[in-house]
Amino acid sequence: MPRASARGGGGKRILFPMIAGTSEREFHAPVAGGEIVGWVRGIGPPALLLHGGPGISEYLAELAIELSGVMTVARYQQRGLPPSVTEGDRSVDGHVADAVAVLDALGWQRAWIIGHSWGGHLAMHLAVVRPERVTVLAALDALGALPDGGAAALGENVAQGLTDAQRVRLDEYSAREEAGEGTAEEWLEIFRMLWPYYFADPASAAPMPDFRMDLEGHLATWSSIAQHFEGGTLERGLPRLQMPALVLHGDASPIPYAEAERGAALIQGVRLRILPGVGHFAWLEQPGSVRREMEALLASA
Repeated sequence: MPRASARGGGGKRILFPMIAGTSEREFHAPVAGGEIVGWVRGIGPPALLLHGGPGISEYLAELAIELSGVMTVARYQQRGLPPSVTEGDRSVDGHVADAVAVLDALGWQRAWIIGHSWGGHLAMHLAVVRPERVTVLAALDALGALPDGGAAALGENVAQGLTDAQRVRLDEYSAREEAGEGTAEEWLEIFRMLWPYYFADPASAAPMPDFRMDLEGHLATWSSIAQHFEGGTLERGLPRLQMPALVLHGDASPIPYAEAERGAALIQGVRLRILPGVGHFAWLEQPGSVRREMEALLASA
């Protein structure tokens, strides 16, 4: 199974057209080797969105719009693809450092950290390493906290609907990637085949955007994720958190919701919400569902 198909949901800088009357400003955060570029909008408490992948172009504009009525929402392109710096450390630790630099550039001493897929996994690492910068932790359909986070099951689940010919192509690419011969173009070809199966109803899946891919960074981040799994970073660190936390997961997600339950069990006082009939992209499959959960958490916090 290629890492691309087995791990993460992602997209481009903007999935769908902006809602009329909304506005968004660009910001630049100095980081090692260059800068991270992002966008901020909305009113209310500061919230930083972390997109999935890893190594995929930013895709959370629609979620930012959904949340912007109740929060000041920032999103950014993670290191590895333009307009952000394309080189440098794409380990878990490097991505954590970049997220902290973004908070600094925004002037946010603390913020809600809301991550989707790999971004939810990254949000957990950020909360463990720099808890003083996190007001609330929210993991949306995230790669799990305990080995292997549901990655193997994800790969199997999104491949279930493939034709025989597509499975042959998937196996061919997997062998090429294992041999170090895969390309970003092939990765995207495979992801395009698998895209509908990230949704609860593949037949009504949102059209796949024109993704961009940093394959080198994708592989480097996954190697780092595996090292942290082996070291038990989240297993040791999550029980020490003292902040409010939300784990939100679709019951039809290709990442089994049992992974959300396993991770949530490590966090004191966590709010665990399993959304019925929802796959990997809750804000696309049930618009307003993520905002409702954030509003409930805002009220309780």
